[in-house]
Amino acid sequence: MSPAVYHVPSAVEPRSRHVVAIRVDATTYEDATARILSWVSACDPAYVCVANVHMTMEAFDDGDFQHVVNGARLVVPDGMPLVWALRSLGVQDASRVRGPDLTLRIAAAAADHGVPIAIYGGSPEVADAFAVSLQSRFPALEVASVISPPFRQLSESEELEFARQIKASGARIVLVGLGCPKQEKWMARNVEAIGAVLLGVGAAFDFHTGNVKEAPKWMQDSGLEWLFRLSQEPTRLWKRYAKHNPRFIGRLAMQLVSGRGKKAS
Repeated sequence: MSPAVYHVPSAVEPRSRHVVAIRVDATTYEDATARILSWVSACDPAYVCVANVHMTMEAFDDGDFQHVVNGARLVVPDGMPLVWALRSLGVQDASRVRGPDLTLRIAAAAADHGVPIAIYGGSPEVADAFAVSLQSRFPALEVASVISPPFRQLSESEELEFARQIKASGARIVLVGLGCPKQEKWMARNVEAIGAVLLGVGAAFDFHTGNVKEAPKWMQDSGLEWLFRLSQEPTRLWKRYAKHNPRFIGRLAMQLVSGRGKKAS
């Protein structure tokens, strides 16, 4: 079934601000979903980044990765610190667009409009469980392809073959769960070859399969989700948070004092 035409509510681009190293777009779940479905209906390949402090500081440290993130069609504010940054930079009504929740919105819209999706990333067990989870929530959803690539550097021929398989499946939206920055770099390299809309959703695979517990909503809303995740996975996450969080605060403070980024980018 071909997807129905899905119009963006407004023809204007989302309001954007430069936050430390990346462009962040002030959007909502409804607006982001509409934009993604409109690109699908127009057969317009694009990739979407779901940004948080980790992604921001990875981009600050790596100019090539900064170019990848800023080359996305849409960069949504997943972390509350980025929402607060947008508000401090003049977008007073900025709201969070959390990756796992956006994933469900996109899956629901894809089911409603007959848009096949693909899943790329995770272990074989997690990828398969993620597909089952989505189809149990949205019975009309067509999961056209599920690929769990090896946990190592792929050869060029292997990467091209996986992209070919996704394209051949007919999937028009690809949910990518390779983790930051790997998934964003993969999307930038393969978006044109696949010819679909690619969405880097990272931890959504683990959250929606129950593999990783989600923080209580009050911690999500108060910007303390990182602390909850640290308590769940201290060995894996402590170095990341110790390295990135203080520097993000310092760099953002410097930016606000200097007045940079207060105009739309």
